Parts: sequence; structure tokens; C-alpha cells
Amino acid sequence: MTVPHEAPPAKRRVTGFTAGRTTGWVIMGLWIVLGCELVWKLTSDFDPAFFFKYMPKLLGTECAPFHWGCSPEGLVMTLILVAFSMTIGGVLAIPIALGRMSNNKLASSLSYFYVYFFRGTPLLAQTFLIYYGAGQESLRMWFQHINMWWFFRDAFYCCVLAFSLNESAYLAEIVRGAIEGVPQGQREAAKSLGLSKGVTFWKIIVPQAMIIALRPFGNEIILMIKASAVASVVTVFDLMGATRLAFARSFNFDVYLWAALIYLAMVEILRRIWDKLEIRLTSHIGYRSSK
Repeated sequence: MTVPHEAPPAKRRVTGFTAGRTTGWVIMGLWIVLGCELVWKLTSDFDPAFFFKYMPKLLGTECAPFHWGCSPEGLVMTLILVAFSMTIGGVLAIPIALGRMSNNKLASSLSYFYVYFFRGTPLLAQTFLIYYGAGQESLRMWFQHINMWWFFRDAFYCCVLAFSLNESAYLAEIVRGAIEGVPQGQREAAKSLGLSKGVTFWKIIVPQAMIIALRPFGNEIILMIKASAVASVVTVFDLMGATRLAFARSFNFDVYLWAALIYLAMVEILRRIWDKLEIRLTSHIGYRSSK
């Protein structure tokens, strides 16, 4: 005898002003007020001469790309830092993630402590350890002896190294979680077809793991964009460094508002690009990770 399926009970629609709804409206109202105040501040105190003098410095458009003897700064320097750090960090993350999943206790332990250290300590402290630590007398002489002082005396290279090591630890955990998130049945199906472990890993596991890691990887890029402001502390003229320099010369606080808007624009553009990329790469399976 077949028992007919009962329709699920209709959800009761909550009407009126509940505590949660009231809190949400209050918070939304505060954001609207702050937004209006920000717009009023930028428009009422707008100085065209000041804007056109310092905005090219913030954007880094004063220096032509690949022009010999012209060092990039501002937004261009921030994008270069993020690009190098994410690329190098992504390459380093693969062997670290494989080491974390390895049955070899030595490789697993070394990878664990590497991830534990770089995820458990502030990026600012790591940058200071590399930049200022390399300048200590004993280390400086040793770096000069092995002809590596040219690297560690440059703040840009030190920031790239610190950011890359930090990012590799976070990306390694993203890669490891994505690989382990692929259902075990995929491995069993590949084994039943007689596929080797290498073919199974690179042709079946990795493509699915990259889809799982797509959204966390995009979030990590956004975090790296904001964390790159640390470079300004060690004399790298990225977007925040150029902003601090402009404020020191003009004492006009509006320059920090412009920098905040540039950071916000970068994050929003990347978020929209990542949404389109995610939809494009997952359209064949109808998958979309939660934001």
C-alpha cells in the first residue's frame, strides 16, 4: 500500500516589527546616515587643485608602466604586491598542502608547524622580522657573504617574501580542505576503473577541489588587498604609503577617505569578477558556493 506524501506545512509569515527586524532597520538607518555624511564631507570640502595634485600619486599614474628608472607607487604598487604574493604563495601552497595530508610524519609535522606559525602570528610581525631582522649586523654580513643582501635590503622584496609566506599558509589550508572535501566515492569510482593514483588525483580530484576552493581563494585575494597596507609601514609606497605621504604634506584628512574608496572599489570589482567567474566555471554542474 502506497502512503501518499503529505505537503509540508506552509511557513508562517512573520508580520509587524519584531526585535530582529527592528534591529536590522536601525543598523540600516545608521549606515545610510554615515553614507550621506561621507558624501557630504567629500563634496563640501572638495578642493579640485588638491584632488588633481595627489590623486595621480594615489593611483600611481604618474609613473608610466615599465618606464626605466621610474618606481611604481600607489595603487599600481598595491596591485603588484598582491599579484606577486598570491602567485608565489599559491605555488608554495601546493607542496605544503600535500605535506599536511602526507602519511610521512616528518613532512606532515613540518607542514603543520609552518602553517601554525604563519597563520598564528600577525602579518605585521612577520614583515618586521624579515625586514628589520635581516638588517641585524650578523645576518647582514652573512647575506652580504652569500650575495643576497641586495634582496633583503629592499623593502619591496621583503614585503613580497613576507606576504608570500603568509599567503602560502592560508592557501595551503584552503587547498587541503578542498581536496579532502571531494567525496570519497570519486576516488573509489576511479579505482574501480583501474585508474592510477596520479591520474585520479590530477584529472578527477584536483578539478573538483578547485571548484570547492574557488570562493575561499577569492576571499583570500580580497583579504590580501586590504592586508597589503602593512607594506606602508616599512617604507613601501603602496596605496596606503602614498596616502600617508600625501597627508603628511597637506594635513588634509580627505585623502584617507579617497584611499578608502579606492580600496572599496577594488574589492567590489574583484567580487563581481569572481561571481562571474564562479558562475562560468560551475555552470555545467549548477554549483554555486555560498557567499
